[in-house]
Amino acid sequence: MFVRIVKMSFDPSKIEEFLENFNEKKESIRNFDGCRFLELYRDKTNPNIFFTYSYWEAEADLENYRQSDLFKDIWAKTKPLFNGKPEAWSVDKVASLE
Repeated sequence: MFVRIVKMSFDPSKIEEFLENFNEKKESIRNFDGCRFLELYRDKTNPNIFFTYSYWEAEADLENYRQSDLFKDIWAKTKPLFNGKPEAWSVDKVASLE
C-alpha cells in the first residue's frame, strides 16, 4: 500500500465549486477499487490551497482510477478551477503513530 498526496491551488472564486464537486464524488473515489482511505485538507495560512490524501493498495489501482471515467469527469470539472499547477506525490509510509 502507498499514499498519494495531491496539492491543488484554486482561484478563490472557484473554491465553492470545487468543494461541491468533491462532496458529490468523494464516496465514489473512496469506493473505487484499490482506494482504502481518502481525506481532503485545507491549508491554514492560504485557504486557496487544498490537499487530497489517499491510500492505494497498488500503483495499478491508482492508475486504473486515473484512466477511469470517474477521474476524467472529476478532472474535467476541477482543472479549470486551478490558479496554479497541481503537484502530486506517491509516497511509502515509513512510520505511523496513533
